[in-house]
Amino acid sequence: MTASLTHRTFDLHMDTVDSPLDGALDDFATSLANQQSAEARRKPERTVMGRVSSIMDAFDGNQQVLTLSDLNECTGLPKSTLHRLAEQLCQVGWIQRVPDGYRIGLRMFELGSLAIEGNQLHKAAFPHLQALASRTGMSTQLGILDAAEVVYLERIAVGPVRLPIRRGGRNPAYCTALGKALAAFDDAATRTVLSAPTPRKTANTITTSSALLAELNNVRRAGTAFDRGEAYDDLVCVAAPIRGAGHTIGAVSVTGPANRMRWGLATEAVRSTATAIWNATHRLGGPRI
Repeated sequence: MTASLTHRTFDLHMDTVDSPLDGALDDFATSLANQQSAEARRKPERTVMGRVSSIMDAFDGNQQVLTLSDLNECTGLPKSTLHRLAEQLCQVGWIQRVPDGYRIGLRMFELGSLAIEGNQLHKAAFPHLQALASRTGMSTQLGILDAAEVVYLERIAVGPVRLPIRRGGRNPAYCTALGKALAAFDDAATRTVLSAPTPRKTANTITTSSALLAELNNVRRAGTAFDRGEAYDDLVCVAAPIRGAGHTIGAVSVTGPANRMRWGLATEAVRSTATAIWNATHRLGGPRI
């Protein structure tokens, strides 16, 4: 990225961009359509680090405390192995023992905070997320893509509605507006998302690769993505990619109850906010994610 781009304003209101995505992936989508099914139960990891990773991944935010039986169900590891590794993880502060089981330790909080503080995109985006929340009266989110999942770098909650989303949490890309906005402009990301399992979460969830591909093509044409209650009942979302001439560095969204969403306002607001974050990121020296 040259210095001349530092103060340049990029318009996210883009016309259709021809890409191999529109046609070359059609056969790929067709071949996947009848193959997708619920993800099989994960096999136990063989390496020590793989086993440790599977234990830490079990703490996904749905339950604050996990028992040994919970960890066994999530990881497939023998309870004797789990107990030994859990005690070692307690010793280094990654998890801690509580009366009902185990929970994430303070050391992981410290490390996670360091990761966020060192993120240039987060630093540039935070004031714009606050402004977006004030403008729309709805909760705002900042996300990046990791394989077929959205990772939430930040979330600003507005109103009394408790959202099932947290900073540092994850959601599948296929059923979220952020995920669609992130995947639509990158052919490799699109293939990854199309290849991942797409289990039905609500009555509105898109579960076939052909329908998902059509949705991503619509996102590319419109420059915005929508979640119409596809991940959670009664929660909807509008998102826009944070990008310039082609490279997407993240996405921003507003979310909340369906009966409070003002679609036109939200669409225009996330687009302008995404542009503002892109320009702010480059004034700070470019994205470091």
